Amino acid sequence: MLIGQLAKLTGTNERQLRYYERVGLLTPQRHNNGYRAYAPGAVETVRQIRVLLAAGLPTTLIRQVLPCARTDGSLRPCDGIVAKLRTQLARLDERAAELAEAQQTLRQAIDQVTSPAPSGTRQAG
Repeated sequence: MLIGQLAKLTGTNERQLRYYERVGLLTPQRHNNGYRAYAPGAVETVRQIRVLLAAGLPTTLIRQVLPCARTDGSLRPCDGIVAKLRTQLARLDERAAELAEAQQTLRQAIDQVTSPAPSGTRQAG
């Protein structure tokens, strides 16, 4: 299938598909005219890429994980992948904690601005 067909079947735009190729996540064949030709399995590969991106994995790690992916979306055991996924999960946990702290700081700032000022002081507004 051509890139336009793959884009339509996966809900992914052609620019993203070319990017996936550039970073080594997809490898289409080329026609004599230079057009990209994707195997039927590319649909599932693109879906897996999108799920892994949504899970917060960088493309460098996705490139390592894709050979371990099954067609049902699960992963089969592959050397070193579990450790890498755990490392990425720890990074996401750290980021989640940072975001939770930022949320709390922002909530406090909003509360300070929206709470009535103590008597005898003026509130800026």
